[in-house]
Amino acid sequence: MRDQAPDLLTAPAAPRQPPPMTPARLTGPEWAAVAVIILIWGVNNAAAEIATAVLPPLLVAGLRFALGALILGWWLRPPLGDLKPLFAVCLFMGPVHYALVYWGFARTEDLSPYAVSLQLWIPFTALFSWLMLGERMSGRAAVGLAVAFVGVAWMSLDARALRDLDAILIGVAASAGIALGTVLARRHQALPPLKMQACISLFSAATLLPAAFAFEPGAAAAMAEAGWLVWATIVWAAVVSTVLASGLFLWLVRRREAASFTPYFLATPVVSISIGVLLLGDVLTPQIVAGAVLTIAGVGLVALAERRRPAARASA
Repeated sequence: MRDQAPDLLTAPAAPRQPPPMTPARLTGPEWAAVAVIILIWGVNNAAAEIATAVLPPLLVAGLRFALGALILGWWLRPPLGDLKPLFAVCLFMGPVHYALVYWGFARTEDLSPYAVSLQLWIPFTALFSWLMLGERMSGRAAVGLAVAFVGVAWMSLDARALRDLDAILIGVAASAGIALGTVLARRHQALPPLKMQACISLFSAATLLPAAFAFEPGAAAAMAEAGWLVWATIVWAAVVSTVLASGLFLWLVRRREAASFTPYFLATPVVSISIGVLLLGDVLTPQIVAGAVLTIAGVGLVALAERRRPAARASA
């Protein structure tokens, strides 16, 4: 998107009203963006698992965003709009979310249950949209939200998944963080996607890297010992996920209500689980599979129920 796009963040907006969105049907470029994001996010989960097995989690996140900020530095030039809401978006979509995400990856043994827990950002987005933007939550969406959380709980009670319980709980918290950031980005849509992602990357690098060297004393030694595969995962996360996938995601957020495209992201954990089982040695027990299916079904119910709301409002 061009840098001359209207600076909506500096314009007054009616309180608790979602921004105007495009018609309900996804366009060809939007379908392509959704497919690319699903593939990139699914692979990036496995890449993060590999990186945090060698490097401390805050360091991985900080290096990812430092490289991302270097790539996106061109888009950091003014104007940036009202800095107060921009700070809030950057905080929750940057260091809050990713510090938790990488901390969880560092603590998990099997990728699959953790990848499923990260999908709770979709119900959290619906919940926060209801609380903060005044969007109606249907009874079906509320049931789906409950089913999703029951699914995560049931999955976590499996003997193998219990080893990753702390990581799963971290994933739930990370999901809440990114959902809050998503709603704030919709409420204060000022900047073009790449400029927004540049701000998030710079803010994340400026907070996570100092935190890594302050609280992860083995960070420098770990960097010296990291092999090419670890560095490749960081480059992938910075270039492909931070720049391309996140830019596409913010582009979708600016154009549409989240419910119009979030159902399709349910395919993301399928990609991650496939990689985990085929390449990383994950073990799927019947209870883990049942809990994962229940979680994804609940998330899907939320997403599909919320997706009907814009169409119903348009036909009213």
